[in-house]
Amino acid sequence: HLRIRVHPFHVLRQNKMLSCAGADRLSSGMRGAFGKALGTAARVHIDQILMSVRCRENNKHHVLEGLRRCKYKFPGQQKIMISPKWGFTKVNREDYPAQRAANKIIPDGCYVKYIKEH
Repeated sequence: HLRIRVHPFHVLRQNKMLSCAGADRLSSGMRGAFGKALGTAARVHIDQILMSVRCRENNKHHVLEGLRRCKYKFPGQQKIMISPKWGFTKVNREDYPAQRAANKIIPDGCYVKYIKEH
């Protein structure tokens, strides 16, 4: 499964200006310069996670190769990191089998449900 963690909500706008002879009589300059929508972009900070992928252990090398090729399509420097967590959950990979055997967690799609003790 691939999860995209950033979404393009930021709207890019352009205030088109005339650059021909007599443009000063036709255009209004910076009056009403909000502009028309040109496209969208995602605002990303340094060290922000762009994508998350979960897969089986035997397919890990395929995912790493796909992410390595994919990072050249994005501007800036991208890092590929392997999480110590089990899938998209908050449970560590080595703790998951023991907690599942003890019925402390139940798989629930991409996540897990935590069973409280009374």
